Amino acid sequence: MTEIRRVGLSTGVTLNVAFAGPEDAPAVILLHGFPESHRTWREVAPRLEDTFRLIMPDQRGFAGSDRPMDASDYATDKLVDDIFALAETVGLESFALVGHDWGGAISWPAALRNDPRLTKLAIVNAPHPLIFQKSVIEDAGQRAASQYITWFRTPGAEKAIEAMGNEAFFEKSFAKHADLGLISEEEKRRYIADWSQPGGMLPMLNWYRGSKLIIPPTDATMPVPDFLLRAFPKIHVPTLVIWGMKDSALLPLQLEGLDDLVDDLRVVKLPETGHFAPWEASEQVAAALRDFLA
Repeated sequence: MTEIRRVGLSTGVTLNVAFAGPEDAPAVILLHGFPESHRTWREVAPRLEDTFRLIMPDQRGFAGSDRPMDASDYATDKLVDDIFALAETVGLESFALVGHDWGGAISWPAALRNDPRLTKLAIVNAPHPLIFQKSVIEDAGQRAASQYITWFRTPGAEKAIEAMGNEAFFEKSFAKHADLGLISEEEKRRYIADWSQPGGMLPMLNWYRGSKLIIPPTDATMPVPDFLLRAFPKIHVPTLVIWGMKDSALLPLQLEGLDDLVDDLRVVKLPETGHFAPWEASEQVAAALRDFLA
């Protein structure tokens, strides 16, 4: 049974957090991405809660959590700080970290902190920061697929979404990536209710605006910046990457070169799954996580 609590963090935000599973079981923090909430794990959690203590926050800017309006509040370091502050607040001596989409994007740098409390890392369709930055510069396909980021960063994008309407944004967000039949009418209403809160889309879009990621225009060519050519620190914790191979926003080339960046890597490919693997292929995702986290 899932319990929902508001949890105040030392980072200055209060998160809406779902808890499931025995309190004395191994702890797992699961992080969602854009434009979702902790409910991205709605089909995965019931398959894991008999064995693990699941901690599933709405991340800052989303759903029931605090929604700062300034893009500077969404710098990567602040988002990573939330992870460890949550672990401290709920009393975790150790935990595994699972992240999808933006949740995964901040889970990679969280693992790079080498905090001894973080014992395992699992990523679902979220690129390693080094590979992603290089790919949007060097690969025309990934660069084209990433232009939506530039649009989300454009001043007034939130107003354009508001004018479009949340029903239309729902279709635009998911129809290209997944079978909408996988989302019940009740879940659709939950999404739209979350997006309709005061402040609208702006706090969610701030995740894109607070990032230092460089997205060149589609027809641009630019040299790889020097910082991408320097030695990059390795991930030392055991790492599982689950990838829906039909992801049209994050292409499979994001898996190339991971072996050189992760000491202990396991990759599970889902050939018929797109970007939203946690609910598109919940059974396969849960099985891979159960095997890895055990």
